[in-house]
Order: sequence, then structure tokens, then C-alpha cells
Amino acid sequence: MHGAENQPTEAAFEPLLHFEMEMGAFLSDWNHCDQLSTFMARMISHNRTDPIRHSNFFSSALNELLEVSFRSGSPDGRIGCAVYRWGPTERVELTFPCPPGQRQFYREAVSKTRDADAHARYLDSISTDLAPSREAVLLDLSINFDADVRLDESDPPSIRLVVDLPLEGVVR
Repeated sequence: MHGAENQPTEAAFEPLLHFEMEMGAFLSDWNHCDQLSTFMARMISHNRTDPIRHSNFFSSALNELLEVSFRSGSPDGRIGCAVYRWGPTERVELTFPCPPGQRQFYREAVSKTRDADAHARYLDSISTDLAPSREAVLLDLSINFDADVRLDESDPPSIRLVVDLPLEGVVR
């Protein structure tokens, strides 16, 4: 956990939106990532200080997360995405099937978002990768969106990425 003492209690987050979909249907078209992120961003951004800016930031961040699950490529099970709000922070809980062989990758990738060399690792990955890796995406969220990224493995064969995005405070 990234500074659990700094995290608000779970009860403080209020539910905004939730969707579920068969993973096979989700994987049938790469455009689902963009379509879902755009729709969800518009739905939750209407009452923010700058709704268009917030929608753009949220859509970008959620699209990246959805692409991470898309790249996991496991067609069995369901993908679920829930969005919660607490003050200036949106929490995204993305649940998707994860083959046992990929669990260690996600543990390490999430852990690296909190390492002292995260920024250097991120710059290296974006300068050498032709397409952003799943690790680079998680680092991007942590560095460019000031996101706190956590992993919950309590419901095998799925994993849940929990990402707190303080988008109202992001200045870019």
C-alpha cells in the first residue's frame, strides 16, 4: 500500500458508476477501451470545476487502464469497472481475469509505481518502447496523474487494480 495512513476510509468514497461485461465481448474490439472510457468520463465529470478538462483527464487515465486489462488477453470471466468519488479524487476499481502466470507481473508493476526510481523507469520505458507496456501505463498514471495504484488479488482468478486519481488537483 502507498501510505495507507494517508488514504481516506473506504466509506468516504461514494459510488458513481459501475459496468460489467463478458471479457470475451470486451476483447472482441480494441475500440471498447476508448468507447467505455469516453462514456464514463462524460457521465462523472458534469459537476466538476472544469467538466471538459476533467472528462479529458479521466477518459485518458481510464482508457489506459482498460488497455492494460485488454492486453492481459484472458477471454474467460468478466471485466468490471467501478468509479467512486471522495472530494477531488476519483477511485477506479478495475477487475479482470488474470492468468496465474501474470499475477507476479502485476505485483511487480504496481510495486514499481512507488519506487524511488519510478520517474527514471518511466522515462526509459517511453523512450525505448514502440508501444507503451502495461508497466509503463501504470507508471504513467502514477507520475503524470499523481495516481495511487494498488493491487487486490483477493478474488482469484481475477485481480483488481485500484487507482485513486486526484484529477481536480492535477495541473498540466
